[in-house]
Amino acid sequence: MVTAPEKLLLRLEWKVVRRLDGRLQGDHRTTYRGTGIDFTGLRAYTGGDDARHIDWNVTARLDEPHVRVFTEDRELTVWLVLDRSASMAAGRPGRGKHDVLAELALVLARLFGRGGNRVGALLYDTGMVRVVPPGTSRRHALRIGAELARTARASGGATTDLAEMLEAAGRLARRRALVVVLSDFIGEGDWERSLRRLARRHEVVALRIVDTADDVLPEAGLIVVEDAETGEQLVVDSADPLLRVRFREAVDARDAELTAGMRRAGVPVHRVDTDRDLAEALVEVVTKTRERSP
Repeated sequence: MVTAPEKLLLRLEWKVVRRLDGRLQGDHRTTYRGTGIDFTGLRAYTGGDDARHIDWNVTARLDEPHVRVFTEDRELTVWLVLDRSASMAAGRPGRGKHDVLAELALVLARLFGRGGNRVGALLYDTGMVRVVPPGTSRRHALRIGAELARTARASGGATTDLAEMLEAAGRLARRRALVVVLSDFIGEGDWERSLRRLARRHEVVALRIVDTADDVLPEAGLIVVEDAETGEQLVVDSADPLLRVRFREAVDARDAELTAGMRRAGVPVHRVDTDRDLAEALVEVVTKTRERSP
């Protein structure tokens, strides 16, 4: 029997992964690759060798300079930090932020896994954390998909603590890794400080998933507006010009604060709209990542 995650992955492999194959795997350059940590032996020193790798004890014993040889660490560990909070449920059925997050997670797990890299996932839902340990196979990508397919629990009126989500990622990723945060970044907490702490040890990329409902107030007269995180409801006149101006100002201020915080933390943030072609969005992410690389 073909499961829902497998049906989704089959569709994504045909429509997205094939178009991206070679654009992500092998092309990604993390700042921690190039010099491995595994010692493999010794050899005689030759001109041009890094003097920092000279083994002085062996050199003194043999009366000839020898250097330590290390294997190059080509495997990359990738952690997907997946925001499963209530605000991620916004959007039209079948194409909401939860749906786009699931597609992105499956595509990234499959692409990085095909390159021999180990991919793990942290699913965060208002304090509840579920973890899928790193793996490489297609079956492993499906395991991440199966966890995403599980119904998210009710938020219980709590607002997402973005700082706690990032702290949880830091506690989980003990070795240096690529950490990809997939979220709408709607929540509370001193997330900037937590992000800076995470970025000091790991390479971090943020994919901000956005739906029209986050940015646009429909002009439909009296409507009930509900906070997806807390469940609080408010009746407003969406046609009120002053309300619309204030709403736009609040959206712009939120975006500016997020952009500034990411910049101060040294973390690139890429916007992924729910109505955009997924392959095009990821190609843009890869292109911008290359442009930032030295």
